[in-house]
Order: sequence, then structure tokens, then C-alpha cells
Amino acid sequence: MSFTCCRVARRSGAIAAWVVPSAMLALIPKCPVCVAAYVALATGVGISVSAAKYMRTSVIILCIALLLYVAALQAMPFVKWSRKQ
Repeated sequence: MSFTCCRVARRSGAIAAWVVPSAMLALIPKCPVCVAAYVALATGVGISVSAAKYMRTSVIILCIALLLYVAALQAMPFVKWSRKQ
């Protein structure tokens, strides 16, 4: 495997780290009944509306935490660089 191939793979992983949580936040339904219906369609398992509400809230919190983590990783080189001066 060449050096260029590794750089492309690393870069595409960094892009996916931004795209996946952002897409999930954009596509998650507002209605807990819709979340329950999507879970039932995807897995064949029915869940209650209250469980869907907690699941939706958990997914939103997880996506925001992942985006903050990726943003912190992206900001680390700039923070280290500014402290050297």
C-alpha cells in the first residue's frame, strides 16, 4: 500500500466522522411514533412510544457528543501550535 493510498483512507475517515453524525441529526424524525415505526420497519421489533422517545433523545445526545469530539480533535493542532509561540 502506498503513502498516498493511506492518506486518502485517513482523509475519507475524517470526512465520514463529520458526515455520519450530521446526517443522523438531519434525518432523525421529530415524532417518537415515527421513530417507533422506523425501528419496527428496520428490525421487525416493535417498541413503545416512550422507549422511542428515550431512544431518539439518546441518539441526538450521542450525535452532538460525537460532533463535539470531532471538532475538538480538529482544533487540537491549532491549540498546540498557538501555545508554542
